[in-house]
Amino acid sequence: MGVSTAYTPLRAKLWTVLKFPISLHHWNFIMKSCPEAPLHPAVSPTETELRIKGIMEKLDQLSSTTSTTHSKATLLSPQDTYCRGDQLDVLLEVRDHLGCRKEYGGHFLRARMSSPALKAGASGKVTDFNNGTYLVSFTLFWGGRLSLSLLLIHPSEGVSALWRARNQGYDRVIITGQFASGTSHVNTDCALVLNSSAELCENLESRDQDAFYLKPPHIPCAALTHMHSKNKEVSYLSKQERSLFERSNVGIEMMEKFDAITVSKCNKKTAPMKKKCKFGMASTIPSGHVWKDTWNPVSCSLAPIEMKECLRGKFIHLMADSTIRQRMEYFKSSSNTLKSVDLHEFGKFQNQFAVDLNKNINIQWQKHGYPLTGSLTYSVKEIEYVARVIDRTGGEKNTIIVISLGQHFRPFPTDVFIRRALSVHDAVQHLLLRSPDTMVIIKAENIREMHNDVERFSDFHGYIQYLAIKDIFQDLNVGIIDAWDITIAYGTDNIQPPQSVVRNQINILLNFIC
Repeated sequence: MGVSTAYTPLRAKLWTVLKFPISLHHWNFIMKSCPEAPLHPAVSPTETELRIKGIMEKLDQLSSTTSTTHSKATLLSPQDTYCRGDQLDVLLEVRDHLGCRKEYGGHFLRARMSSPALKAGASGKVTDFNNGTYLVSFTLFWGGRLSLSLLLIHPSEGVSALWRARNQGYDRVIITGQFASGTSHVNTDCALVLNSSAELCENLESRDQDAFYLKPPHIPCAALTHMHSKNKEVSYLSKQERSLFERSNVGIEMMEKFDAITVSKCNKKTAPMKKKCKFGMASTIPSGHVWKDTWNPVSCSLAPIEMKECLRGKFIHLMADSTIRQRMEYFKSSSNTLKSVDLHEFGKFQNQFAVDLNKNINIQWQKHGYPLTGSLTYSVKEIEYVARVIDRTGGEKNTIIVISLGQHFRPFPTDVFIRRALSVHDAVQHLLLRSPDTMVIIKAENIREMHNDVERFSDFHGYIQYLAIKDIFQDLNVGIIDAWDITIAYGTDNIQPPQSVVRNQINILLNFIC
């Protein structure tokens, strides 16, 4: 599936901005400084020689991948005393298993500093020089003992393999549709792309040509009632590539030999008061830090907000996956006057609606349109694409729309996500033209479990989508909750982070609203 020509300029701009340091030929790359042994004169190969050749080819491939043992991290300009607010820089030189320095970049790295006793953490900034070296910068936000971490999530060979494999097929997830026929039910295959010569049902988002296909078992298309999915036993990775994603090769510490550092206040001048967080403020890397389990943005300040008073008279429409449903559940558990309304649906994916009649608060959560991955069965009767919901939203100053896309798109080619994000962008743009007082907030993806089904759900896929979302929505007056950076700072590695993370993200939302 390709992105329609109507979006070609924006898509070209998107790929230019992202500048992925990815090359699909690095897998067999051997540096010139590490030459291979000379070959023997050509003779008719025996069976043993052929086996030796096969083993040698595999060893060549493995020896050219990144070795955390041979790679070297060096602290630049080490100090006897570090002061709060200083920047600490580390130079990473990446080498392969032969000890040869790599001549290209593209590694997927995650930098973080933390003080568990203070419930403090922050991400670090990684600069790829595309020559095998990286600059890792940490801003020392707080005083005390700090531990530094730099994880090699995937080497560049793994990144290249994931990128190629993701964009190679639509069949990693088996989606089953249930059709009702009288008192019986019939199941059939459904997919974003369905290779079949049989007659198909086409669920088409007409404006954006965003389609979903079903193969009806001699039953009208309108008889579709429920769906569920499961992962298919298929892989687009070679055996050697799959070895890169074994548990022992994912998330390896590159700074294991670094001791914790001590940061002092150093009697520096008091930092100037920051303005209250609002739309349109410049994004930074990192965007903030956690201290005493509380999120502190770099460019603005968050005030404690009394939730019920802030939401008085507001309609909050949450449109997304289960990571946004957590916000709905948090709202309901935090207010004894916010009551759920029975919408006569069932299952985890059912739409939710809650009201506070005294304060005229209305909060609704609904799932985004296809794809929805997971073994739970859900009703398709209430499914709508986010763009379509926004198109029929009147909007006004008391309407707040919160959108999050990402986790369910990771197993599918990247153009599926980009097409959907562009569709939502256009719908939001039209909404803000007809109702500029409407508040729209985009929540970025969370990081998730590092070792679960890497080919389908790696955070590398999420990172690509995170960059895409930030680029696509940068021209609109929308708020961004940088959940990617926040969940790295907290070190959660959980698709549904703990309540403390949800609470802090909701505080950002309340500061935007009030």
